[in-house]
Amino acid sequence: MSHAIRRASELALDETTVTALRAELKTTADEVVEAIIDEVPPYANALSGRMGGTIRRAVRTALGHYLDLASGHATGGDAGDAAYELGRGEVRDGRSMDALLSAYRVGARVAWRCLAAGAVPAGLPAAEVAKFAELTFAYIDELSAASAAGHADELAARGRAHERHLEHLARDLLAGASPEVLLASAQRAGWQPSVSLTVVLLPAAQARPAYRTLDPSTLVLDDLPDATGALLVPDADRSHLLRQLTDRTAVVGPARPWTRASASYARAVRARSLSSDIRDTEDHLPELVLSADADAFADLRARALAPLWTLPVATARRLEETLRAWLLHQGRRDEVAAALFVHPQTVRYRMTQLRELFPDLASPQRVLELTLAVGLRVS
Repeated sequence: MSHAIRRASELALDETTVTALRAELKTTADEVVEAIIDEVPPYANALSGRMGGTIRRAVRTALGHYLDLASGHATGGDAGDAAYELGRGEVRDGRSMDALLSAYRVGARVAWRCLAAGAVPAGLPAAEVAKFAELTFAYIDELSAASAAGHADELAARGRAHERHLEHLARDLLAGASPEVLLASAQRAGWQPSVSLTVVLLPAAQARPAYRTLDPSTLVLDDLPDATGALLVPDADRSHLLRQLTDRTAVVGPARPWTRASASYARAVRARSLSSDIRDTEDHLPELVLSADADAFADLRARALAPLWTLPVATARRLEETLRAWLLHQGRRDEVAAALFVHPQTVRYRMTQLRELFPDLASPQRVLELTLAVGLRVS
């Protein structure tokens, strides 16, 4: 209370005045509380019953400490500490700092009216009334400042705790925790489960900026391995989401039920490992399917394309490219030639070679194996 104490050094109420004011402390405190109830709506139901009694006692204590200051007998007290804790408590009770400051303004006005009404008849000289008023409002200002600090600190602490809970939920989701664990984690974080989640991977430095443009319920992590960030977007409109990420280096996984967000994450991770050009995993499902088991794919290629391995490397590569185009274009020679930038006669010549190497090229099973074997371009 440094400012108030400094002003108090210029004013020392006599014992007669202080005694008269102390006798009215309970009445003054009651009037302050009643005025706050009447004039500050958030407190309409908050200061009744047991809580009202507690607040009235707190107001009396604060006014008593104030009279100690005004009489020049301050003992240090803990009015500032109490005001700080009051500010923290207001956050817990769900009231804003605006409401508390309004209560302080009303309280200051009523307290001064009551104090002045008691001090002047008790003999306070007119010349001292202005100093008394200054001290009164300085004291209330310092109490309100202490409460504001408590309110801000509690909000900051709660914000940090809430953010930690949200991050913990995001990690549980990406790790594929059980539905029971995920539900408990969501409840701790105060996060309302969505129908689906879509995981977006992007550089860690882009995670927070991108997050600020998305649904407020989006979960975000920016400390995954390899300087990677992840966004878990609830119930996303996919086309809209992709447009929002146009300027980001992002990989967008599939939408999955929220308890299976780990599947969206796994697909996005695998897509990113395949190519840095993939943005929408839904546009690359064949590549993702064929790359799901690298060993199985290598074995399939080795078996299905075995006849080519007896040829020179350059010849084998040309024939594999021709076979791939022929399968994908369903044997339409002109389309195959256009895809390969060669003459149709060249396609006919190469297909003659391929039919010699693969006598059963018309077999459905052979077509299936060869289509899968050449489905990915292998360098």
